[in-house]
Amino acid sequence: MPPPAPASPTVLRIILGKQLQTLREKAGMSYEQAADTIYASAWTLRRMEKAEVGLKLNYVKSLLMAYGITDVREIDTFLELAREANKPGWWHSYTDVLPAWFRVFPGLEQAAGLIRGYEPHCIPGLLQTEDYAHGLTAAGYPNATPDETDRRVALRMARQQILSRPEPPRLWVVIDEAVLRRPVSGPGVMRAQVDRLIEVTTKPNVTLQVLPFTAGAHPVMYGMFHLLRFPAAELPDIVYGENLTSAFYLDKPTDVAGYTEALDRLCAQASPADKTAGILRRIRKDYQ
Repeated sequence: MPPPAPASPTVLRIILGKQLQTLREKAGMSYEQAADTIYASAWTLRRMEKAEVGLKLNYVKSLLMAYGITDVREIDTFLELAREANKPGWWHSYTDVLPAWFRVFPGLEQAAGLIRGYEPHCIPGLLQTEDYAHGLTAAGYPNATPDETDRRVALRMARQQILSRPEPPRLWVVIDEAVLRRPVSGPGVMRAQVDRLIEVTTKPNVTLQVLPFTAGAHPVMYGMFHLLRFPAAELPDIVYGENLTSAFYLDKPTDVAGYTEALDRLCAQASPADKTAGILRRIRKDYQ
């Protein structure tokens, strides 16, 4: 029987997709064979299992029956969860400014119990002030209208609510020193941003480390990434990373293990978390 519905429809869709995959493999059916039962392509079935598309209820019902699930109550329960999984998350109201490759991430972020990451270019979105986010967004989307910029900033501010909700996720981030030295929108904005970081170091669910220039070469010199872990046992750890025009989502254990090991090494090279507030105060003096 499928699990109770978690908070995020994104996560629920991933869980149900994986359950469909498990049932198909248990039934000994290939993608092509299973797709034939719903008069669809094998590519469509692959996307359903990977939660890249919504779960069409008639497809789901036909697949369950093809996989040997005959209990009406079990089928109805699965279909009800599929309905929940198809409901749009709050972030879908920002679809006009959400890149297609980013649309899955807010749901994963909302459902995660632990978010670890490395940021070599900018302050993590969950910790940005509104003015810093505005300056960064304006630079990143130079051809956007003022309204589009404001909506992207509003989305980022809305995402931050997960840190102040009851039972917030644990956030553990390593920030490269270059991030703190790179001015965005002038000294006043940077002072306020550094103040925000100093403030969050006092939060019990936030661990912030700075990777100083003196650390030299390190195992994660190719760009930002986040590692997300979920309370739902059915969902594996997921690694998310992005570049200018796309993103990647990795959940294969070998891939995740490689990123986890690299992040552990990075945390060991970074300054200890109890030194972060002092480092930030010293850097803040440069923005007087």
